[in-house]
Amino acid sequence: MHRKSRNEKSRRWRARRSRTAKATRGARSPLVTIYRSSKHIYAQIIDPTDGRTIGAVSTRTKGVVSDGATGNVEAARKVGAALATLAKEKQIGRVVFNRNGFLYHGRVKALAEAAREAGLEF
Repeated sequence: MHRKSRNEKSRRWRARRSRTAKATRGARSPLVTIYRSSKHIYAQIIDPTDGRTIGAVSTRTKGVVSDGATGNVEAARKVGAALATLAKEKQIGRVVFNRNGFLYHGRVKALAEAAREAGLEF
């Protein structure tokens, strides 16, 4: 069943989101799913077998972004590095990256590259 969209921008985002969800549906590795708002960026590691969240990090998490802006590329890099350290604590080395319909540039790309640099494989 299709949802009625309020505008063209949200309709296109829903279409991209469903395409990326289809690509990650059969994954056996844990999923890293992100969400980007205008002020914050959120990332969580999800177990694919039962759909439970293993861990989550965002710009709203204490200690990740101490002072300054939370909606910029530098904050996304800090979230990516924190996500990789969380995955290491949970003994997760390889994940599947779900960009959740967001285009792979800017903050999304910075988060992914920082997580890769910190040792997370995807």
